[in-house]
Amino acid sequence: MTVYVRSLETVVPKTMLVQSEARDVFAAQPGLTRLGSRLVNTCFDSAAIDTRFTAVEELTNDFRSDDPQFYDPSSGLLLNPSTKVRNEIFAREATKLFVAAARAALDAAPEFDLVDITHLVTVSCTGFFNPGPDYKIVRELGLDPAVQRYHLGFMGCYAAFPALRAAKLFCEADPNAVVLVVCAELCSLHVRTSNDPDTIMGSALFADGAAAAVVTARPGAAETALLRLDHFETVLTPVGEDSMAWNIGDNGFEMVLGNYVPHIIDDHIVGALQPLLAREPELAALPYTSIQHWGIHPGGRSILDKVQSRLGLTDPQLVPAREVLRNYGNMSSATVLFVLKHILEQDVQPQDGAGGGRICSMAFGPGLTVETALFTKLRQAPAETAAVHGGRAAEIRQPLAAEAPVA
Repeated sequence: MTVYVRSLETVVPKTMLVQSEARDVFAAQPGLTRLGSRLVNTCFDSAAIDTRFTAVEELTNDFRSDDPQFYDPSSGLLLNPSTKVRNEIFAREATKLFVAAARAALDAAPEFDLVDITHLVTVSCTGFFNPGPDYKIVRELGLDPAVQRYHLGFMGCYAAFPALRAAKLFCEADPNAVVLVVCAELCSLHVRTSNDPDTIMGSALFADGAAAAVVTARPGAAETALLRLDHFETVLTPVGEDSMAWNIGDNGFEMVLGNYVPHIIDDHIVGALQPLLAREPELAALPYTSIQHWGIHPGGRSILDKVQSRLGLTDPQLVPAREVLRNYGNMSSATVLFVLKHILEQDVQPQDGAGGGRICSMAFGPGLTVETALFTKLRQAPAETAAVHGGRAAEIRQPLAAEAPVA
């Protein structure tokens, strides 16, 4: 049975962080050692990021509060709220992103009524609350209360692929299924000042965003679908368990992102692709560059550099990943869906041969886990669906308008 992505939409919060301005704030913190200050400047400047978006309005010099919790612009000090404070903000602000992304994906698939949604899969690793985002989406959008709900929590940057794989399995088991998949991450909730290299790297890379997709195998779906879901595979590298991790501390979640991660990916990326491409021997026999599109999770610039070099990919094949990194940073699980959205919006005709129109995609996360997927691009996504509200420039997907908190 063939399963399709009917719509894929992305949203970000309204508050933009300019990388150079954020660098200057972090570099000016009084507790930094001389080495820590150098690391801040190096990490922020080498990240290949221009802008990021955050749900924490305090993280800008323009915001004023009588009781600042994250950043006090009058003193220039970054503050260190408890995990409880951070998680309370997650429950409020993540709900807005989950609902907005879900609504956008449903609006982009108008042939489906709300009662047509049979399954809902939500994804996040940056906070917890219950009733959770799956419940909030059902209530806010008016989905059938009997919709089957599943939440994938705390898996990290690769979690969009298990969510899409689950959606594919639901559709294969029930030909009438229509699955709504929603990823939303508030990584900026957990940034803090520190002399620790992993913490500094996380502060330089991570951001907030959400993405949602409608997945189905119903008759006639191919006539309007954007993407065909072909295959998924999971590989655990033999090393790297301690090099990428995500732990809960007293003052937020603590990222372990060792500087050896790009080298691990460099050593094992070819082996991680083998099970996926073995599903289609015709593709496995071709050079990697023959696969037209590459949707790489931009975990960081050095990771993209290693993947491109090891696989011999061309600069145009890395444009979607590098542009998402430049404009949005690393939004954990939602990021690779932003990359796929970028690919779908490109007005590029399928090239000749077995790799024409195909998308090889991958994401990396704790473990070290490598999730890979093979898709087929069916048509170009409508460009107008990319703009949600406002924004500074045409090359950036526009930020979400402020919404009332969900009760």
